[in-house]
Amino acid sequence: MRVPLSWLGEYAALPDDVTPEQVHADLVRVGFEEESIRRFDVSGPIVVGEVLSQEPEPQSNGKTINWCQVRVAPEGETAADGGPDVRGIVCGAHNFGPGDRVVVTLPGAVLPGDFVIAARKTYGHVSDGMIASARELTLGEDHDGIIVLSRLGFTGDAEPEVGTDALALLGLDQTAVEINVTPDRGYAFSIRGVAREVAHSTGAAFTDPASTVTPAKASGFPVAITDDAPIRGRVGASGFIARVVRGIDATRPTPPWMVTRLQLAGIRALSLPVDISNYVMLELGSPLHAYDLAKLQGGITVRRAQPGETLVTLDEQERTLHPEDLLITDESGVIGLAGVMGGQSTKTSDDTVGILVEAATFDPISIARTSRRHKLPSEASKRFERGVDPLVARAAAQRMVDLLVDLAGGTADPLGAEIVAEWQPAEIRLPLERVNGLMGADYTDAEARAAIEMIGCDVVDGDERELVVTPPSWRSDLSRAADLIEEVARIVGYDRIPSVLPVAPPGRGLSRLQRLRRRAANITTAAGLDEVQSYPFVSRAQLDDFGAGAEDSSPDAPAERATTVPAIRLANPLDGESPFLRRSLLPGLVTAAQRNVSRGLTDLALVEFGAVYEPGDGSAALGTSTVPPLAELPPADVLAELDASIPAQPGRAAALLLGDLVAKQPGEAPRAADWADALDAARILASAVSAELVVQQGEHRAFHPGRTAELSVRVDDGLEVVGVAGELLPELVAAYHLPGRVAAFELDLERLIEIAAREPETFPLSTYPAATQDLTLVVDARVPAGDVLAVVQAGAGDLLETARVVDDYRGSGVAEGQKALTFALRFRAEDRTLKAEEASEARLAGVAAAELAFGAKLRD
Repeated sequence: MRVPLSWLGEYAALPDDVTPEQVHADLVRVGFEEESIRRFDVSGPIVVGEVLSQEPEPQSNGKTINWCQVRVAPEGETAADGGPDVRGIVCGAHNFGPGDRVVVTLPGAVLPGDFVIAARKTYGHVSDGMIASARELTLGEDHDGIIVLSRLGFTGDAEPEVGTDALALLGLDQTAVEINVTPDRGYAFSIRGVAREVAHSTGAAFTDPASTVTPAKASGFPVAITDDAPIRGRVGASGFIARVVRGIDATRPTPPWMVTRLQLAGIRALSLPVDISNYVMLELGSPLHAYDLAKLQGGITVRRAQPGETLVTLDEQERTLHPEDLLITDESGVIGLAGVMGGQSTKTSDDTVGILVEAATFDPISIARTSRRHKLPSEASKRFERGVDPLVARAAAQRMVDLLVDLAGGTADPLGAEIVAEWQPAEIRLPLERVNGLMGADYTDAEARAAIEMIGCDVVDGDERELVVTPPSWRSDLSRAADLIEEVARIVGYDRIPSVLPVAPPGRGLSRLQRLRRRAANITTAAGLDEVQSYPFVSRAQLDDFGAGAEDSSPDAPAERATTVPAIRLANPLDGESPFLRRSLLPGLVTAAQRNVSRGLTDLALVEFGAVYEPGDGSAALGTSTVPPLAELPPADVLAELDASIPAQPGRAAALLLGDLVAKQPGEAPRAADWADALDAARILASAVSAELVVQQGEHRAFHPGRTAELSVRVDDGLEVVGVAGELLPELVAAYHLPGRVAAFELDLERLIEIAAREPETFPLSTYPAATQDLTLVVDARVPAGDVLAVVQAGAGDLLETARVVDDYRGSGVAEGQKALTFALRFRAEDRTLKAEEASEARLAGVAAAELAFGAKLRD
């Protein structure tokens, strides 16, 4: 909301020397956020001048210019720029003549766009300044004619003296402050509301602009409200005030003081009737609409749309209407989208002489849905969807009638209609002990009561230390005790709330799961991966492309990529293209990679830690309609229902590697990331939670079938799949516009911690030396190396300390269809120096086990 200070000062007693910064500070004190300070991009010297002579001079290009002599200061005095009192000025406009008072920009003035005025030679003359048009001063769109002050109402006693500062005269020296208004405080989208808040903050005297208007009675114009499809039981319109003004001159210019205020408030001046309606809306917070009375056919009916109806709105767009749309209609059909935008058929124009003023009260939910459905936000809908004071409509309609009479020369007509919105204030009971209990402050009972009364509430005493509060009509956001407590904190001062860090009871802190999650993230990022966070919302295509993470690599997972992955669909998604909750972290990582690649960053190592959302077996509906009260502990059954409505959200970890893992540099060629790097990264992450991964050949719908590893951990002498690693399918990589190979892994981190991250098993450090031996076995090429390693370890017995695969050879000297696996073995005894014969015997025991299990042969 942009608030011109001169306008604000009419209703809140501001100091004469008030600054925009001080007003911002005052409003911040009562809970608003400062945004910016707005000023006109115009600086002087700009003065009132009088045209002494005007000599038309036709030019060779067919254009006729006027060579004018203009007095810019009282006779014999120095002008504002230090020059003479009479100037020669070239002007291309023709809507003025000798004797007219005009606005002159003297050399040294600066106009919008950093346009500096200077004396310059043109059309054979030296033009010592410029006679300004409305557009050049940002006062309107008229550029063909210059500003003639008499036509703006500056006549008679109001006629300014020659040399008067035109910036102050036209309001171009005014300033506005811009504040951020939260959705629950719609009353602050008006000068009325902001002035009241300034009074709350500073104690300044406040004058309600609605109280300065005396509404007249009006009747006889037929208005009906029919709503056959109320939303949530609430009818779309609860009030409708109509007033008629006849005999207006719609071509009259809008006064400069109104134009400057509207523009500072962010609204462009269009025509006098429209400008007046916008002005009153900004002043009182009640949107208005003006209909050309001659274009209306019969009375007005407020109703919902019917199938097949359309409307051409004021922005000249034809819109197909929805059955929930609330409409303004007459006998000709639809003439406006209620609370959003009027229609072309009844808009005012320069020929308008009679106006019907509308000031209505519409349901916020209905207006919000219509505005979003048609992608048609407006100043009116912004206010209606946040709640408009239902009792200010009569004052707003009368205020517009008065301004049409004063500024457009109209005559108020008793014809009109009054359907006054029903307002039934709900009493709120506030136990005073809850104020300090909720805020953790030390407000006295008197302070709490005074704050609630200050915002306009009626307060009476209830039971012991309890207040019975009736909120005012403009505060529809106050509905429960917690709302009132928030107002106490806001009005008395947030600085009264102490800044105290909570002290955790002894033995509390991060849980083991939380500590291990944090350690996994720290170690993985320390290894060179960059952590990212992505949105948990995905499309159906992403679900089907990437599956459900580790579940898709389990033995029971379907192998076909086309299988539809079950997922939770949101009832009200932020993005209609991505209405599902993710089952895997890979889509978010791919999206992050796409964004980086599009910006030229092609060497990536990304990791994400986050939750996925399991749909369950479908036996219980997700979500709940139960909304527990604020600031109260819900009953156990309500908590149980809320818990049951939440889907399972296991924690996952995933990484994506793209481009060169080792950059090209002197003496070293670049090396692209591949499946082995994804495996290494997965092992690093697993080791951070004291887990050891078992790697086997696997399958996954998103991964290359020959470069996919199934990641498992040992559980009770068996294996449980906890993830997948490898390279993504080339066609999937191409479909997502990523270059080269893409390596990735995904781990069920929560399950990995649960299985493997127990208290670490400790072993005594032996002081005896180790014996190392190598072992090369020839086995069928289809036998996984990890399976052979496991059998060798089991067969070698307790003397074997470590064993690892160091080579996988296939070629000359090895029969086709076989491979030679080389293992590095280390043996050690805890109580003695191991003999070479003992190590060899254990090694041969491992060979025998492998021969029995896989037909392995010892290679010479």
